[in-house]
Order: sequence, then C-alpha cells, then structure tokens
Amino acid sequence: MKGKVVLITGASSGIGRALAFAFGRQQARIVICARRVESLETVSQELTRSGIENVGIQADVSVEEDVRKLIDATIERYGRLDILINNAGITMRSMVLDMEPDVIRKVMDINFMGTVYATRYALPHILKTRGSIVGISSIAGYRGLPVRSGYSASKFAMNGFLEALRTELLNTGVHVLVACPGFTTSNIRYSALNSEGQVAGETVRDETQMMSAEECADHILKAVKRRKRDLILTAQGKLVVFLNKLFPAFTDRMVYKTLAREKDSPLSK
Repeated sequence: MKGKVVLITGASSGIGRALAFAFGRQQARIVICARRVESLETVSQELTRSGIENVGIQADVSVEEDVRKLIDATIERYGRLDILINNAGITMRSMVLDMEPDVIRKVMDINFMGTVYATRYALPHILKTRGSIVGISSIAGYRGLPVRSGYSASKFAMNGFLEALRTELLNTGVHVLVACPGFTTSNIRYSALNSEGQVAGETVRDETQMMSAEECADHILKAVKRRKRDLILTAQGKLVVFLNKLFPAFTDRMVYKTLAREKDSPLSK
C-alpha cells in the first residue's frame, strides 16, 4: 500500500473512518470525503496527528457534479488514483405500507447512485494503475431485510452493478471487491431514515454485540491486498447468506423473527 492513493467516501465516521486509518497505517495516501465539513476536518486532523498523509474534500455523493469535482481534486493533488472505496451510505427503517416512496429514492441516490458516480469518474484513472474498486455493501445486498426494503434494494443494486463491472473489466487487471459486513458498530443506524424521511437519531440494536468498525476495516484491507472478489463478514452474516441460498422459505421466517425482536419493531405489533 505504500504510496498508493486511496479515496474513501463517507469517511467521517464508522467504517469509513476506520478504513482511512487502516490503509493509512500501511503508508497509503488517503483522500476522505463526507458531506459534513466539521466531521471531515476532525477526521483529517486525527489522521495527520497519526502521521498519515491525507486530504479531506467535502462532497455529497448523491450529487453527480460533487463527485466529478472530488475525483478531479484527487488527481490534481496526487496525480493518480489506486483504490476507490465506495463506503458512503444511509439506511432506513419503516414498513413499506407506512413509507413515503421518496425515502427509498433518497437511500438509492446515496447508496447506489453515489457508487455509480464515483466509480464512473474514477474508472479511467484506476484503469491506468490497475487498481481496485471496492463497494461496501451489506448482507442486506444478498438477503432482503424487512423494515429495511429501501436499504436492501440499494445494496442489491450495488452488488449487481459491481458484478457487471467486474465482468466488463475481466481482462484489464482492475480488481473489484464487494465487501459485505454483517451488523457492525457504526453511526449508520443513528442516521436511519424513518417512514417520512426524517433521521430517527437512535439505534434499535445492541451495538456491544457487533463487530467493531476497526475489525471490519482490517478484514477489508486484507481482502484488497489479496484482490478477493467477495467478502462476507461475521458468522451470522455468512450463515444468513448460506441458508438463504438453500432454504429461502426457512430464512424468511428466521429473518422475520430476528428483526421482530428489535426495539419497537413494527413486525412485533
């Protein structure tokens, strides 16, 4: 990783922040982006104090022009791009019947179209370096989760997009990784949208029982080094993906019961 340029979207907290430190400790040069300037500056300063070369660039990945400028600024600063990590994401929590359709549009714009924009504008530069494109997806990209229909849809879309891209790039030397954490400690659940598209501001899961963002980032770093195509994390995540392939009806019931036990779950009403 020494000297490589790594661009991480959604890097102001959680897995994105942990990835910046994980790759930075390997002497990569880090470009972080996020919507909130204050949080971005805080992480950039933390990286600098740790001796990690970095630059923070404000960008909203759901805005195409922001992403175009982000890639241009990265190339202007470093002259190359080796690894793009599409990490920016948002989730939602609502039954479909109760939800405004615009909630799904907002989630898709950030999680899926953000990945499309960043990948498209980064691709010419990554082709030159034969680098890596990484999508931070989810178990929800393999198995639809009730009360998170929009989030699942966005991650299914990301998985299909990156799989198609990997096949297109088969003979170019570019590496494409789809990384799917299970439930991981991060701020994404605190920023989950409710049925009206408002930020709920709380988590409904016990965060102490989850894989840490730092552990997740270390697994992703190793997968990039080994140029793996897929990474599914946590025993629970691997089990769900396995069972869903072989016993989908059983998995329907299992997933329903598991998520019905969440705090204030509409499935339990």
